[in-house]
Amino acid sequence: MKHWDVAPSGAIRGRIRVPGDKSVSHRSLLFNGLAQGEAQVRGLLRARDVMSTWSCLEALGVEIEDRGDCVRVRGRAGKLQEPRVLLDCGNSGTSFRLLCGLLAGQAFFSVLTGDTHLKKRPMRRVTGPLSTMGARFWGPEEASRPPLALQGGSLVASAYTSPIASAQVKTAMMLAAIQADGCLEFDEPHRSRDHSERMLRAMGVEIREEEGTLIVPGRQGLQAQDVVVPGDISSAAFFMVAACIVPGSDLTLEGVGLNPTRSGIVDALLAMGADLEVQEEQVVSGERIADIRVRHSDLRATRVDGALIPRLVDELPVLAVAAACAEGETVFADAAELRVKESDRIAATAAGLIANGIEVTETPDGMHILGGRLKGGHVRSAGDHRIAMAFAVAALAGGPSHIEDVDNVATSFPSFRQLLSEVCCG
Repeated sequence: MKHWDVAPSGAIRGRIRVPGDKSVSHRSLLFNGLAQGEAQVRGLLRARDVMSTWSCLEALGVEIEDRGDCVRVRGRAGKLQEPRVLLDCGNSGTSFRLLCGLLAGQAFFSVLTGDTHLKKRPMRRVTGPLSTMGARFWGPEEASRPPLALQGGSLVASAYTSPIASAQVKTAMMLAAIQADGCLEFDEPHRSRDHSERMLRAMGVEIREEEGTLIVPGRQGLQAQDVVVPGDISSAAFFMVAACIVPGSDLTLEGVGLNPTRSGIVDALLAMGADLEVQEEQVVSGERIADIRVRHSDLRATRVDGALIPRLVDELPVLAVAAACAEGETVFADAAELRVKESDRIAATAAGLIANGIEVTETPDGMHILGGRLKGGHVRSAGDHRIAMAFAVAALAGGPSHIEDVDNVATSFPSFRQLLSEVCCG
C-alpha cells in the first residue's frame, strides 16, 4: 500500500497487546546466534527489520527454526560462517550497526548492504571506533555509508568515548569487545537503552559499571538464554497518544516493556498531564513489563530535552502530535539525532504538523510546537514508518488526512492499522 486515507475517530477503547519489542527481538536473535547452545524466543516481532537480522544470521550459519508460537535459535559458539552472499539489512539500521560489531570479531570477509533509505544513514559512528580496534572497512565516503565491506578478526579493545548516546554504537562495541583482546571502557553523554547489557549479563558476560563507564573485558563466551520479548513501548506509544487526544477514550495496553532507559514517553505524557496509569508490574526475562491504562486527557505544554531524549527518541514524532493538542508551547531540544533516522524526523514531523494547521518552528536540534486544533491535511511520510503512524494518530483527533508513502510501516509494526481499527469506536 502506498498511502493511507485516515478519518477522525470516535473514542479509543478496549484492551490490546502490541507486538514484541523490536530492540529486544533483534538482540535475542543476534546474541543467541553467537552463543553456545540453543534458546527459545517467545513474542518475537515478525516485522521486516527483525526478519532482516534473521536472514543475515542464517547466511552466517545460524540455525533459526520457526515453531509458530516461538523461535528456536541454535548458536554458533562464537564462530560464525563466512557468508557466500551479500548481507542485506533492508531498512534496518539496528541490523546493520550491530552486525558490524558482531562481524568485526570474525576472521573473514563480508559485505553489508541495505535499501535506499539505509544507504543514506551514517555508519561512521560504528565503523570509526571498530576500526581503531583493528577491524577493516571499505565503502563510500570513507566507510561512512552502506554498502560496506568488512574484514574482521584480531581485535584489541580499549577506552572509547562516544560523542552521542546510542545503544546501537554501544552494542556494536560490546559485541566486538567480547571477541577481542584487552578491555572495553565505554562512555557516552547520557545513558542509552540498556537491553544489551541486561541480555548479555543473563548470557554470562561480565559487564561492570564504574562511575558511569561500562567495563567489558575481552575474550568472553555467551551461553544461550531463552527470551520472552515484551510488548514494544515504541509501538504502544502511538496508542497511548491516540487515547490521550481522542475524547471519551479509555484504552489498556497489555504487557508493555517499561525498561527504565526506554520509558521516557510515559514520563513525558505524565508531565503533560496525561491520565495514565501503570498496572500489574512484573519482571520477565530481566525486563520490567506492565499494563498501561490511558484515558482522554487535557494536555499541557512541556519541555522535552537533555537526558530524557535518549529514553524516547523513537517516540518523538507521536509525542509531537500530543504536543499539537496541548495547551501552550512545547519545546523539543537536544534531539539532533532525529535528523539522521529513516528520514529527517524533525523536518518531516514539522512539515506534517504544519499541513495539519499547527504552528511549528524548527531548530537545529528540535522544534517549538504551539498547541492548537489539528485540521487534517496531506502528509508526506518520507518513507518513514514512525512519521506515517504518528500522523495516522493525528487524523483520529483532527480532520481527514491523506498520508503518502506508508509501505515501510511493515518494518516495525505490520499490524498497526488492524489494531487501530479494533479500538476505534465509530
